[in-house]
Amino acid sequence: MGLAFICIAGILGVGAAIFWRHSAPPVELSTGTYLSPRRVLPEFSLIDQRGQTFANQNLRGHWSFLFFGYTNCPDFCPATLSTLAAMEKQLRAGGAGVRPQVIFVSVDAKRDTPQQLAKYVPYFDPEFIGVTAADPPAIEALARKLGVAVLIEPKPDGSYTVDHSGAIFVLDPMGKLAAVLTGPFTVDALRADFERIVAGRA
Repeated sequence: MGLAFICIAGILGVGAAIFWRHSAPPVELSTGTYLSPRRVLPEFSLIDQRGQTFANQNLRGHWSFLFFGYTNCPDFCPATLSTLAAMEKQLRAGGAGVRPQVIFVSVDAKRDTPQQLAKYVPYFDPEFIGVTAADPPAIEALARKLGVAVLIEPKPDGSYTVDHSGAIFVLDPMGKLAAVLTGPFTVDALRADFERIVAGRA
């Protein structure tokens, strides 16, 4: 993550402001925007770390945090996943009646196979779900519809770098988009915002 990421984040912020400008959030969040009315998530079909299909129906019946990243990410992704894991630990310890499932969607489908995700994602929390695709366009389509900026740049040696924006999408038990969290992310802020979102459900 570097200058390119900062630029992407700025572009995303402008795009999000335009896209959500008609929303008048009844719930104030410290890390993002509460959406009212809620948005229907585009149809998608991906693959989880067990090699099983992961699609819209897997979001129903749970609150979910959807986060885009990749396993070779040097800093932002592991930091955010660690923060989410600490939030989940707090919720478990506090006996929370509602906890979100955390879904890590790889934007690097070429390298992030289900096997790679199965080694990476449980390191942060055994209940976290890693999701990838058989081909990059499937993930790119979902990312694009959610306003997630992804930049893959080839290098002369045949490798490539990946930059992406870092929003967390909060989905309600109907699989609808309830909030977009843009940070800064801390354990206490994420937990408090999640509790506000759940309490403010329509």
